[in-house]
Amino acid sequence: MELTMAINAGSSSLKFKLFEMPAENVLASGLVERIGLNDSIITIKYGEGDKFNEVLDIDDHEVAVQMMLEKLIELNIIESYDQITGAGHRVVAGGEDFSESTVLDEAAIQKIEDLSELAPLHNPANVTGIRAFSKVLPDITSVAVFDTSFHTTMPKENYLYSIPMEYYEKHAARKYGAHGTSHDFVANRAAEIYGKPIEDLKIITCHLGNGASITAVDGGKSIDTSMGFTPLAGVTMGTRSGDIDPSLLPYLMEKEGIETIGEMVNVLNKKSGLLGLSGVSSDMRDVEDAAAEGNEDAQVALDIFANRVQKYIAQYIAMMNGVDIIVFTAGIGENGPDMREQIINGITCFGCEIDPAKNDGVRGKETELNTDDSKVKVYLIPTDEELYIAREVARLK
Repeated sequence: MELTMAINAGSSSLKFKLFEMPAENVLASGLVERIGLNDSIITIKYGEGDKFNEVLDIDDHEVAVQMMLEKLIELNIIESYDQITGAGHRVVAGGEDFSESTVLDEAAIQKIEDLSELAPLHNPANVTGIRAFSKVLPDITSVAVFDTSFHTTMPKENYLYSIPMEYYEKHAARKYGAHGTSHDFVANRAAEIYGKPIEDLKIITCHLGNGASITAVDGGKSIDTSMGFTPLAGVTMGTRSGDIDPSLLPYLMEKEGIETIGEMVNVLNKKSGLLGLSGVSSDMRDVEDAAAEGNEDAQVALDIFANRVQKYIAQYIAMMNGVDIIVFTAGIGENGPDMREQIINGITCFGCEIDPAKNDGVRGKETELNTDDSKVKVYLIPTDEELYIAREVARLK
């Protein structure tokens, strides 16, 4: 039995899923939290609803990996480390250097580290996880799977900003996008459901969660996406503002006594979006509950969220000169029937109609949501970025 681990390392966390390949059976999933802090937590789900949980001190990621593997043996999930033959690591920013998933060696790891300025909160943590696994399991096939790779097919007119060209040439200032693994996964699944080769389809994928992005997929390739140089751009999100006029920033800094651009960007990243608009929460469910109770700001936040998604869908339909499928995925996309309906009901001029009976109450289940006479298919497709990563490892072995 050959096993592959899909890994997402944060600065103080390590999330994983263990697959039996090529059958794609999930044997276990888990999370190590508070690495490097007191009272670290390791949680493993396995079997038929079994769950292991332990609180202890874990000094660093290497210790976290070692303990996680030991627990997998203790819980009889694996017999030995030798069964694990591959590991796929989520990496946020691959820049222009990595247009596809890559088998890791020291040169590739160093390059990922060098790209940290494009994702300072994520790439260093991703590298920490890669190095920790490499020390504990040095002989397995290790693969980096990049959030940005799927978007490297964007044409220049879509990834360049209208700023002096020298800024791109000297500093790589351009749109990179994010959530690429999710957009790629659900777009290909949508083509399978539709029954046509993805090369013959125009698809718009809506990854709507606390972080949210919309992508235009034409012929199986990402040709544009809503997130930009960083994941701050695009639609309204849980705590992120999305697109904003840059000239508003110095105006607000002066009015509010905000001294540095870093402080201002922090406001846009952590205090804006649904949270900032509603004053209630960054969680769509809380905002919907507040709106239902008559909170006007909460209702405005919901309307703005839907409005921004609608605008991106509309411009991508124009860009592709049509659309065959619209896909909803991620936390809100998979579990927010009211928001799905609000979004589609505002763009029916494009030939998409949602069926309230099909959509009502559907959460996290692959479903066709459109009416029978809708010209555009509307699908709910749960994303599975870990499975995507495991498949990339298998492809590159």
